[in-house]
Amino acid sequence: MHALSRAAKLSARGVERAVLVAGRRQAAVQAVRRKTVPSARTIASVAQTDRDTITRLLYSIGTKREVERYLRIFSSSSDTSQPARFAVIKIGGAVLDNIDELALSLSFLYRVGLYPVVLHGAGPQLNSIIESEGVVPDYIDGIRVTDAKTLQIARRVFLEENLRLVAALEKLGTRARPITSGVFTADYLDKDKYGLVGKVTRVDKRPLEASIRAGALPILTSLAESEDGQILNVNADIAAGELAKELQPLKIVFLNEKGGLFHGVTGEKLDVINLDEEYDELMRQPWVKYGTKLKLREFKELLDHLPRSSSVAVISADSLQRELFTDSGAGTLIRRGYKLFHHDSIDAVGADRLRQVIRDRDPGVLSGEESVVGVLDNLKNIPYTIYGDEPLDVVAIVSRPEGEVPIMTKLLASHSGVMNGIIDNVFNAIKKDHRRLFWTARADDENRAWHFERADGSFTRAGKSLFWYGIQDVSEVERVVKGFEEKGRISRAFLPVGPSAPPHRVGNAAPTGTRPYSTWTRRQVPGSTRGFTTSASRAASEMASTAPASTEPKRLALIGARGFTGQALTTILSQHPYLNLTHVSSRQLKGYPLETYTKAPVTFSDLSVEDVERMEKDGEVDAWVMALPNGVCKPFVDAVDRGSKERKQGEGSVVVDLSADYRFEEGWTYGLPELYSRSAIRASKRISNPGCYATSSQLLIAPLIEHVKFGSWPTVFGVSGYSGAGTVTGPPGADGRPTTVPKVTPESLMGGIRPYALTDHIHEREAGRHLSRLLADPSSPIKLAFIPSVAPWFSGIMSVLSIPLKDKLAAKDVRLLFEEKYKGEKLVRIKKDVPSLPDVENQHGWTVGGFQVHSEGDRAVVVGGLDNLLKGAATQCLQNLNLALGYDEFAGIPVADV
Repeated sequence: MHALSRAAKLSARGVERAVLVAGRRQAAVQAVRRKTVPSARTIASVAQTDRDTITRLLYSIGTKREVERYLRIFSSSSDTSQPARFAVIKIGGAVLDNIDELALSLSFLYRVGLYPVVLHGAGPQLNSIIESEGVVPDYIDGIRVTDAKTLQIARRVFLEENLRLVAALEKLGTRARPITSGVFTADYLDKDKYGLVGKVTRVDKRPLEASIRAGALPILTSLAESEDGQILNVNADIAAGELAKELQPLKIVFLNEKGGLFHGVTGEKLDVINLDEEYDELMRQPWVKYGTKLKLREFKELLDHLPRSSSVAVISADSLQRELFTDSGAGTLIRRGYKLFHHDSIDAVGADRLRQVIRDRDPGVLSGEESVVGVLDNLKNIPYTIYGDEPLDVVAIVSRPEGEVPIMTKLLASHSGVMNGIIDNVFNAIKKDHRRLFWTARADDENRAWHFERADGSFTRAGKSLFWYGIQDVSEVERVVKGFEEKGRISRAFLPVGPSAPPHRVGNAAPTGTRPYSTWTRRQVPGSTRGFTTSASRAASEMASTAPASTEPKRLALIGARGFTGQALTTILSQHPYLNLTHVSSRQLKGYPLETYTKAPVTFSDLSVEDVERMEKDGEVDAWVMALPNGVCKPFVDAVDRGSKERKQGEGSVVVDLSADYRFEEGWTYGLPELYSRSAIRASKRISNPGCYATSSQLLIAPLIEHVKFGSWPTVFGVSGYSGAGTVTGPPGADGRPTTVPKVTPESLMGGIRPYALTDHIHEREAGRHLSRLLADPSSPIKLAFIPSVAPWFSGIMSVLSIPLKDKLAAKDVRLLFEEKYKGEKLVRIKKDVPSLPDVENQHGWTVGGFQVHSEGDRAVVVGGLDNLLKGAATQCLQNLNLALGYDEFAGIPVADV
């Protein structure tokens, strides 16, 4: 189930230490071998000790059951007759630049007795050498034209890189065998057009199987030979695909430096792609083009030739263990899947098929507590929907009496349904239809963490856990559960006992008084090192003191949805349990459907100032978001103001402005909840959303603000992805729809960064103005120096703070100040090491780390980062909307992923 939260992380140091220790032990055994002949029992004992050590380390990235389940499956897939059935791993040339980390990941698998077939490319290395030798690379249709000189260089480069990887593995005590020929037979792809480029016609797996039987990892290049012995160059991705068709492995892994496939508009990583369900629609998306379209087409063609149990994963080398041994996975998982159904009758599913599924999988039936007839009889007098996939690898039954909260009474998944993530697809289909849901699972369910991850809350009694999503208020949960019990829809074991209203709980803080449930969680995964911290901090105590969060559905209008921020916001709103997007306005896109919002069909309109005033007067929406360029939203805000005057006192809509127009305006509340009053935001109707750079800068400086050396300026150097530069309208697409393109393109940056607005950037004044409110003496405002740059990645800001200190501090003191300041903040992550782009890109929170102090103790340096489209804009906007509309601050925001 690879769509789970990616919270569990494997310590790179732990991996390296375990592999190196095992390598040294192996080297010692080999040294003994040279002098004496050790017994087979001794060698087997050492090997088992290595395996046990690495296996225990795997428990740090997933549950023990997860790890052991995957080890068992992978080990059984490579029997003696087909030893190469575990995985094919294709390594991009760029990944070879970090060969030590790559070797550690591969050695890790070797230590637990797994033998992937490894095939590598060497494109970047080849380009570098042929250009230095005066050969100009030539491509046709994305295929490298290969003449004799290019092939000569390519062969040399491939052999060098192959031996370099083998040497790195051998250095760790991992046996590896270089296989640079004899596997691929090819014919010319098109000799006149591409030269010495091959199309694979046959794969000989015997050298690979011989290597694995000899206890060595096979390391291949993508060079092939024709029938008459001519060496031919073959694209490494295509060679890996042909290899997989022959071997039919459980996993085909493509290692690249990006760590996955990404949405071309929002920049978010695509966790899972189910080809049978999504391929056609995905290929129609305007952002799916060029290399992305080619990759998806190749993946589909490959998986169509493999068993449905096979899947493709696109990940980074350091995520290999998490991808293979945890349900949560790591990068992008591509699988065939099956098309889903939902039917309102047993006959539409097939009564005999459904009875068989219940008989084979229902825990209650298997234990004798229920019967198949009883399960089906319970459906006779209640409206229900049956969800599932075509082969019934997963079946879910949701009872849904009119006007009542639905209950998922059965969730029955086969082994294949769990392993291939079909259970996620079915659950997501249910969630799309039902904004609230309750369901139960046995307390000893081996997939219990899966249920926790998808629930907003749970409690456990009498060996069963009750889960739910869509309700944030504990008292409402009690009321709903009591209603279930009174109508016989749920076991009496779940009827609350003790006080009728349990104390409200924020995070993991233990409530006072008697607690009626054995456990209480809210978006917390058991065993996770992160979760909800105690309510000791200002933030948590402020949240705890508020009234219960509203669950009333409300309506939102968005003006200016064409840009990247608008697109990111509409995507997030698709997951909001209560807030519904009813209007989107864009002059250029009028009449076209909004594709990034999936809760309901919405069409772009072109709202005039008069339209806005009329809608506000008539109360058509509850909130407005202005996602317009700086300087142009005032007429729309004025229109809302005029319309609200025609309504009763206090009934006017909330306005959140994403531009800089009102960040300095009296009467507007500045919406940075982690630093300034949440109560003020809750009471406000006019909220200015902070700038992305300004958000990161203020979060960096705030914990140290009372320690700044008088008369000195903190300096923040910020680097943002090019999406932060905004968008312009591009040429129409194939359907005539105007396209959105970035103002600054990666090509224009030529692989580097471009500093701009070196002095007097508006975010200097914005951050300084609001930070001064935190000073003991605000009459002496703080100033900061801010230097921004734009970089050739899509989204994500990295900010480096250098701050002069009035008193000497140690690095640990600085970290303690940050931990105290942000204790309990769900969208703040504090780490020891310096954050990097993957820590912030596509993330909803802010990450800080790398706490260092100059040797003289008078200057601190701290690094923070966020995604400029999310916490720097859309996610923060949703926090402010939630507070102002009375919702839980984090409704619709996946805080468990932070």
